[in-house]
Amino acid sequence: MITNFTKSVAGAAIALAFAGQVAVAEDWRGWNIHVEEYPNTIAMDAFAELVSEKTNGEINLQMFHGGTLGSQPDAIEQVRLGGLQIGNFNLGPIGPIVPAANVVSLPFIFKDVAHMFRVLDGEGGAAIAAGMAEQGLTPLAWYDAGARSFYNGDRPINTPADVVGMKVRVMNNDLFTGMIAELGGNPSPMAFAEVYQALSTGVVDGAENNWPSYESTGHFEVAGFYSLSQHLIIPECVCINTDTFNALSADMQAAVREAAQESALMQRELWTKREEASRKAVEAAGVVVNAVADKAPFQEAMAPVYEGYFATNPDLRPLVELIQATD
Repeated sequence: MITNFTKSVAGAAIALAFAGQVAVAEDWRGWNIHVEEYPNTIAMDAFAELVSEKTNGEINLQMFHGGTLGSQPDAIEQVRLGGLQIGNFNLGPIGPIVPAANVVSLPFIFKDVAHMFRVLDGEGGAAIAAGMAEQGLTPLAWYDAGARSFYNGDRPINTPADVVGMKVRVMNNDLFTGMIAELGGNPSPMAFAEVYQALSTGVVDGAENNWPSYESTGHFEVAGFYSLSQHLIIPECVCINTDTFNALSADMQAAVREAAQESALMQRELWTKREEASRKAVEAAGVVVNAVADKAPFQEAMAPVYEGYFATNPDLRPLVELIQATD
């Protein structure tokens, strides 16, 4: 005989199990500005699959690519506020929000990409990540975004004098506008999606970015001179809303972070191949590429940019010195 007590216990157990299933199943949305087949897009799709796999389907991440959920500044705010859970962001637009993250946007602070990753994997990266987490963005992994160089439709850039009077699109960050201004140019912050039209119509004379972005957006079609200044080496992050991450169990946090870091290894490998392919593609299309033989005049011109940063953030001078001292 099934007693009322037995029925009550069984019913409670079923209800509890069902409630538990509902509580742990989460649907997340992720933002990415890049186009299909771009290294970051492929890696973020892999990240979504890995999250589902490593959490046994308890977290389902749907990625939205090509900036379809808004501009990068808007998406950063959405992740900070929890409207989106995940974002693949360049640290440039994060810098104005997180002073510690802004160090990576100081021109010429990194010797090369390998040096950047050595910094991010050490004490410097931990300080940057802590500052970001305090502002609602917890980095799970770092993606490669290569080195950014100048391009325009008029002439090669070999010295700071070649930038004088040039209207140059930059990301919205005072360090970038300061960099162009100190070179004698006119900085023009604008959304990435607007750059092609701005170059086509002469609203700006030039811009600056890495090989894959220059090629994949078609900017090379309207700005045929690419000058290897390599003035900025800025990583991208896979970031999660801090409250969302902190609400996860330790095991779930580990699973999500592991998924992101595995995707980062994929992204970096794909990035290297894409850089090579993008350069070959634009050179085949007739783009004039020049190496900047002497970067010292550019670096020396950045002294006021650094001093302005220190004036506003005196407590971050040790972090800058730590980065510069990292082998």
